[in-house]
Amino acid sequence: MMTKKTFSFDNSLATTIAGAVTMGLLAGALAQAADWPQYRGADHDGVSVEKIAAQWPAQGPKQVWKASLPGGGFSSFAIAQGKALTLARRPGDGGDQEVCVAFDANTGKELWVTPLGQAKYDSPGGDAGTKDNRGGDGPRSTPTIDGDRAYVLSAYLVLFCLDLNTGKTVWKKDIIADLGGQMIKWQSAASPLLEGDLIFVNGVAPGACLMAFRKKDGSVAWKGQDDVMTHATPIIATILGQRQVIFFTKSGLVSVVPETGAELWRYAFPFKVSTAASPVVAGDMVYCSAGYGVGSAGVKIAKAGAKFTATEIWRNEGDVICSHWSTPVYYAGHLYGMFSFKKFGTGPMKCIDMATGKEKWSQDGFGPGGVLLVNGNKVLAVSDTGRMVLVEASPEAYKEIATCQALTGKVWNSPAISNGRIYARSTKEAVCLDVSGK
Repeated sequence: MMTKKTFSFDNSLATTIAGAVTMGLLAGALAQAADWPQYRGADHDGVSVEKIAAQWPAQGPKQVWKASLPGGGFSSFAIAQGKALTLARRPGDGGDQEVCVAFDANTGKELWVTPLGQAKYDSPGGDAGTKDNRGGDGPRSTPTIDGDRAYVLSAYLVLFCLDLNTGKTVWKKDIIADLGGQMIKWQSAASPLLEGDLIFVNGVAPGACLMAFRKKDGSVAWKGQDDVMTHATPIIATILGQRQVIFFTKSGLVSVVPETGAELWRYAFPFKVSTAASPVVAGDMVYCSAGYGVGSAGVKIAKAGAKFTATEIWRNEGDVICSHWSTPVYYAGHLYGMFSFKKFGTGPMKCIDMATGKEKWSQDGFGPGGVLLVNGNKVLAVSDTGRMVLVEASPEAYKEIATCQALTGKVWNSPAISNGRIYARSTKEAVCLDVSGK
């Protein structure tokens, strides 16, 4: 326990050492535990700052809780303030509804449920499903938590601000009704991206494909561009000293100044259908990908004075190196993730050289699941059938460290890590696993 003497202005060497040790322990404790407040983590890069146990029992990590999530859905978890939020599909007045569900992060007890609107999706996301989507459909967006509020974007582009403790609506903004937006095929799958006082979302309205709302009251901070939105969630990153929001539109990548929406650079990567994989930033390089034969590309960003440029450094056409809706993670010059298109249950996990687009290794049996970077140099992967594995992040070869069957149902999303626990879900259930090593 810390003593008052630790924080006194005693100039003795002993006190100085004691204070340094105490603060070091505090820093270590903080590094071991963190919230996971939005899609793919606090920095939206799929990287966990926590150190998790790398050795698992034969049956897998200890299960803290498991909860049923009937009705389907591909939303992942946001965890903060002792709550774990996700979106689900449930029966309601006039038909199935999208809902935001808040669980107690420690027990799995359902705390509140807030309806968000209709849960009706274009084929292949219909009630019966098809060969592509057999096994259920549902909401795909992940909530964002900030302080005592949660921000949720429905499939029909209604942005909600909810009270985190009660689930009550603080404000909402209907992008279609209020701003003249249009719905895209298969409805929206993107998650709201929050930084500072602004929430960044996609929109489909004249001069308003890219949008930022003020988190306090939902007022429009800025809107711009005539691109067409995709299902991909925008990301925020610092490139060459400039903080920027990168949207993935049907015409390609568009980078803007967060505070104003002013365009910084563009990269033409047009396609006819859509994508749900977010771009990945590594220093001054950006990766993007789409299915339906479009493929993937690596872009190098440069800056001369105040002007940015984007230059393609490699391009792979086709569906061999393709992140259709599974966003990879970056580590030490390489991308790790699920690279396939509609290879459900069989698609490979791969390691791709970020600078060249060349494949280093490939391991079948994952399908369109999700990945995170953990422990600095490990990849936590969940296959679309719910198998969870821990893999070395090395370009030399696929090396599996631990594995377990974590979920039943279909998993087309990423897991989350918070306070020594993995939170993952499928179209049927949610699970919380203890990987603290304690």
